[in-house]
Formats: sequence, C-alpha cells, structure tokens
Amino acid sequence: MKTRSMYAVLALLVILSMVISACAPAPAAPAAEAPAEQAAAAPAGEFNWRAHEGESLKLLLNQHPYQQALVGELPKFTELTGIEVTYDVFPEQNYFDKVTIDLQAGDASTYDVFMTGAYMIWQYAPAGWMEPLEGYINDPSKTNAEYDFEDILPGLRNSEMWTGEAGRDSMGAGSQWALPWGWESNAYMYRKDIFDANGLTPPANIDELVEVSKKLKEINPEMAGIVVRGSLNWATIHPGFMTMYASQGCVDYDENMIPQMNSPCAVEVTEKWIDMVKSAGPEAWTTYTWYQAGSDFGAGKAATLFDADILGFFQNQEGAAAPEVLGNVAWAPGPRGPDGELNTNVWIWSLAMNAGSKKKDAAWLFMQWATGKDFLTTAVVEDQYTMVNPVRQSIIDNPDFQKRMEFHTDYMSTLQAISEGDMRIHFTPSPIFFETTTEWAQALQDIYAGQDAQTRLDALVKSLTEQLQDIGILE
Repeated sequence: MKTRSMYAVLALLVILSMVISACAPAPAAPAAEAPAEQAAAAPAGEFNWRAHEGESLKLLLNQHPYQQALVGELPKFTELTGIEVTYDVFPEQNYFDKVTIDLQAGDASTYDVFMTGAYMIWQYAPAGWMEPLEGYINDPSKTNAEYDFEDILPGLRNSEMWTGEAGRDSMGAGSQWALPWGWESNAYMYRKDIFDANGLTPPANIDELVEVSKKLKEINPEMAGIVVRGSLNWATIHPGFMTMYASQGCVDYDENMIPQMNSPCAVEVTEKWIDMVKSAGPEAWTTYTWYQAGSDFGAGKAATLFDADILGFFQNQEGAAAPEVLGNVAWAPGPRGPDGELNTNVWIWSLAMNAGSKKKDAAWLFMQWATGKDFLTTAVVEDQYTMVNPVRQSIIDNPDFQKRMEFHTDYMSTLQAISEGDMRIHFTPSPIFFETTTEWAQALQDIYAGQDAQTRLDALVKSLTEQLQDIGILE
C-alpha cells in the first residue's frame, strides 16, 4: 500500500512503546486549491466548507499507513476550511488502551476525532463516548452535496450502525456511530510459485484448506504450510477463523444471545482448524499476532497466510519481501461453506467523533473530508500513499487504482468476490466483546494443547453465559 517498505512500519508497531508524535501541527499548506465556490461565504443554511474558519481540532491516530496518508494531506483540509489540525499518534499496541482511557476520563478538551474499529462501538456508544452521526449526514447545511454517503460499501456502513442493544439483529439499524475509512477483508494468500510447481490450487472448502496446508508442509518441512493468528487476544478470533466459522454457517450467539461456540457446527470447525494448525502451522502458534503471521509469510517461512488481505499486500513489496516471495504472492477468497457461502469477516478502520467535543460541527467537516472521494482517491492512487482497501465503490472501480494493483496477482478479483458475498462484521454485538473473544482464544489454545474440543467449548459457553447473566443480558 505504499512505496516505502511496509516491513519497516510493521517493525515499528512492535518495538515502539511510546507516542511517536505529540500534538504535531499539520505542515504548511500548499498553494490554494479550494474551488472558489467552496471558499466563498455560503448563504445562511447552505453548506460551507469555511463555516468554522479559525477553529482548531485535535485527532487521536493509530500508527498505520492510513494515518500517514491522512497526515500527508492535512494541509489541503486546512486550505479548504481554514481549520487547523493537530494530532497525536500512538503505536497499535498502546493505541486502543489510550483511546479507552481518554474517553473514559471524559476530558472533552483532549481529542475531537479518533481512529477506531467497528467492534469498539459496542463498548464506546453505550458509555456515551461516541457522537451519533446520522444527524450530520442528513443535514444539507452540514454535509457537502457531493459527499455521497451511499457510495460507501453497504457492508461497511451497516456494520457501524447499531441500535445500542446486544443481539444478532441490532447491527444495520439505529445510529451511525462511525464512518468507514479503510478496511481489511480476510482472504487466503499463497505462494503462487509453490502452488504452480506442485499442481495445487487454492482450497474451495474447509477440508481442502486442511489438506492443502498439510500437503505444503510435507513439500517443504522447514516451512509452515499456513500461518494464522494464535495469541491470547480477541484478534485471534476475528480474521481467518471467524471468516471460516461464518462461512460454514456457525454463529457466535443465537437470536436470544445464548452462546453457540459449542454447537455441532462450531465444534467441527474448531477441530479442523486446530488440526490444521498443529499439523501445518508454526511451532510457536500460540504467540502469533498479525505481525508474526505477516512477517513469516513475507520472509518465505510460510507457504500461505489466511488473514487480512492488506497484510499480504504489505509483504509483497520490494524491501519487505524475501527475494523468492516478491511478485509470487497471489490472493483468493477464503474457502466457502457447504452451500457455497462466502461470509467474510472484516476489520474496518473508522473515524468517530468524541461525544464530549466542543467543536462538533468543525469535527464533522473534517470527518466528511477524510472519508470523502477526493482524499480517499488521492490516498489510493498516489505512489507515496498506500491506503487500500478503499471503502467507496467508486474508488474500487477507479482505473488508476485497479492499474496500481495489477502487480498483486488476483487481489482485485478476490476483493470483488468478497464484496459480492456476505462481507461484514459477523460477530454479534456485545458490550463485553473483547473479554469474551479473548476467552474464546484461550479455548482454542487449550484445544491446541490437547483438551477435548467439545468439553472445552462447553466450558467456554458456560463461562460466557454466566458473564452475560452478570451484566443482565441473560436471565
């Protein structure tokens, strides 16, 4: 997603332990480029980019290529609006703790807009830390007529709408709590050279996934047949595992919020997943985060990777990939379910407004600019930026973006196939999502260590049921 080595960025995310940028002002603005009709004062009640000229905003950002594109283009926002922007940037291992602590402290003067993910909505919105956005989106005096909210992929938009209630039917309705900004679909990435040399094809179902992974391990015993996440963290559940789980037709909770991780479907998927990892995965699987998984793949230590599609993109870059890997990475959708279902779970990097901000209208101007067509197009087509995947269909269809992705074999066709399937957040909203998914990851580790899958998943469901009862979701 960028010309500079993403490998360096990945390394920074692991080793940085302190904020790397504090209250950094946007660099000096270039020559004025704002259209005259936007810069001129608008009649009362009409949209005006300069309605809050002279104000200032502060952002809280995660260290990421998306953040780098935003910071690089901030002078254009200031030129357009007259609003100055400062920001703090934290590495990801600190970032989500930083956001939660600041929002919980209730210091409205700290940050006006912050990067977040869709899962965080289920914790932040009930606490009153997020501003609902539909009032801004639907107000023509506050939103540019060319913003085109409907251009944002519906699976992403709807995953950030929530009624505020725990339950399977509570997403896609209620308030819009955040704006999709960039997303990661979970896909199957593989070494095309190895597959071609051995007459292999990407797996079409879960049994083929296990079989191909084992075969690759047999072909190259010193190389993992597949790498997937396995650390004791909620993030172990949401990429490849949840995509396979959902495609098989499994659910985490039923319509009454009864946990379903011990259903026949869930037990079958779990047993096959763990068999795959034990037979073909890395030896230290229980320590693997997204960073270790991506690094192994890029270094030529693994033949396949089932994780965020952009992780393979980062590794398929000069300076990041080993010589035998560069140019030999190919993409395919994750294996389909028994009836051909492709239910891909996604991660959505998003922008949200601090409900305590004293500058909400100015903050909204920034949010619509940062998620608008002009900025996002620049961020995906200019060589210095690497902001894939675009959240807007019009940008996915942009020939300049498609041409840029030609080096990455089947990336675009995979993205298209995933978008045409049931591509969204497949978890059930819950205010204790992070606690319960971390416990789910612990169950996977215990089964990997030798515990019986049915027995361990029964214990998981019992524990989760008690936790939901303790907070009043279950009686």
